[in-house]
Amino acid sequence: MFAVPVVYGVWRTVSPGTGIAERVDHALHAAMGVLMIAMAWPQGMDLPVVPQVVLFCVGALWFVAAAPFRSLGGSRGRSVVAVLPHVVMMGAMAWMVWAMDSSGRMSGGATSGGAHDMAGMDMSGGSGLASMTLAGTGPVATAVLLAVVLGGLGLSWLTRALDRARGRHEEEGRRPGDDCSPEAGRDGALGPGCHAAMALGMAVMFALLA
Repeated sequence: MFAVPVVYGVWRTVSPGTGIAERVDHALHAAMGVLMIAMAWPQGMDLPVVPQVVLFCVGALWFVAAAPFRSLGGSRGRSVVAVLPHVVMMGAMAWMVWAMDSSGRMSGGATSGGAHDMAGMDMSGGSGLASMTLAGTGPVATAVLLAVVLGGLGLSWLTRALDRARGRHEEEGRRPGDDCSPEAGRDGALGPGCHAAMALGMAVMFALLA
């Protein structure tokens, strides 16, 4: 599920004609997909945490800072609103990395009693995502809220992708199976489709943490 957005992000990053801002956008999403794949495995806990948190915090700031300079055919305010879903995803990613690191350190007994309480997480054995559960009202509520928000964003993107794919074929007066060209109507739907896969996959992972 995360591999498809990674491939799409890398492809758009290196494709000729892609603007500099778009290259940064797609590179950030590709990095997010790679690290989400790593998080699904115990080995992902061995990755350095601070660089990941910094990367996605900077990524969230990037989307906000660059939004007013994007040519979206509307006001600067609308441009900022349009990138908020990406800001939410970047922020959620940073929080998840921190939370999983806290759980891993707590499981290994490397933290003190005070840090154990601050982490607000509990592990029933093992170091994979499936064995992690959040403890405490705050962390659980945060995970549930992010799961709901990301699930809603994913469904919204999925709807947009299906509408774009259907609309393109209707405009061309063709059935979906008539055109086998990879460029015809697919990129327009592929973008939101990949965002939908990323958001829905993250929603599932947050639901597992909760």
